Amino acid sequence: MIGDVLTSTVLFELLRKQYPTAALHYLINTNTQAVVVNNPFIDKLHLFDPKKAKQKGYYRGFTQELIAENFDLVIDVYAKLRSARLTRKLRAANSVSYRKWYTKGAYKQTVKPLSHTLKDEGLALVNRVLLLEALGFNDLSIPRPNIYIGETEKNLALAQLRQAELSPEAKVFMIAAFGSSPDKTYPLPYMAKVLDELVARTQASLLFNYLPEQRPQLDELISLCKPNTQSHLRPDIYGKSLREFLALASCCNAVIGNEGGAVNMGKALELPTFSIFSPWILKSAWNSYEASGDNRSVHLADLHPDLYRQHPKKYKKQAASYYAKLDPEFVIESMMTFLDHHDFSVSKP
Repeated sequence: MIGDVLTSTVLFELLRKQYPTAALHYLINTNTQAVVVNNPFIDKLHLFDPKKAKQKGYYRGFTQELIAENFDLVIDVYAKLRSARLTRKLRAANSVSYRKWYTKGAYKQTVKPLSHTLKDEGLALVNRVLLLEALGFNDLSIPRPNIYIGETEKNLALAQLRQAELSPEAKVFMIAAFGSSPDKTYPLPYMAKVLDELVARTQASLLFNYLPEQRPQLDELISLCKPNTQSHLRPDIYGKSLREFLALASCCNAVIGNEGGAVNMGKALELPTFSIFSPWILKSAWNSYEASGDNRSVHLADLHPDLYRQHPKKYKKQAASYYAKLDPEFVIESMMTFLDHHDFSVSKP
């Protein structure tokens, strides 16, 4: 969800260029607000709270607030049945979304998303820009999603690192130890081997992106690492909010771990990223900005392309067995290429 919200912010930058005086509004869930704070292209946020969705009158009241805005244009990137119904209720002069048989009647225009692209931005970004092309935008150069960290936020994060006795010159990596769900999380014994090799090669300190309720799983991961590796792990340094995490991440040298929101946020902070894809996620949708080598990722399909005869999402139920086939040695080899590209290595195997 966070990656989707962040990726869609590029539409605001492109819309601002086309309509300099327009009021640009963004409807998002409350838990994703942190990635759009300080975005100069967004004029107003409409924050939907999923926790209140079942409260009597909440959805109706929220919808009425949107209707009162009297929008001229609605762009539905979500493209689900619920958002299609909302779009219809808003009665904008123009609306656009992706072409689906069960929602096409809700929009003035629809566009068929691409299934592949050769562009370095990746499918997720390319398909979003298609929505603007359907509105007559031509020859669009796709901007990179950006997260805007304030000076005060940055200074507080640097102070937190200094207090933890991490010098500004030390290598520090942010580790995305967990995906958004178990079927998007590289097995912990495998991840421990990756972290062992990462520390052995770089002698870096490792911070972690995790929620308080994930601390038991993090402790398990740490217990699986070698004693020398454990001495470099700093789970005590973490952001108590998503904005604090982003500020801390902006002080790191790279983001490494499970593909997902943390990696997307790392790219938006202009950090190098190395990511491990879930076996059932389409790599070409989210492996953006890898042509230069600054970002790199691995997917089971890179190692065993013969296992994929359908779209990766068809294998969601086999995520655990497919993850087991993603040999950590293969992941480590690719990670070493990434580390060498950035001169992060201090020792060679």
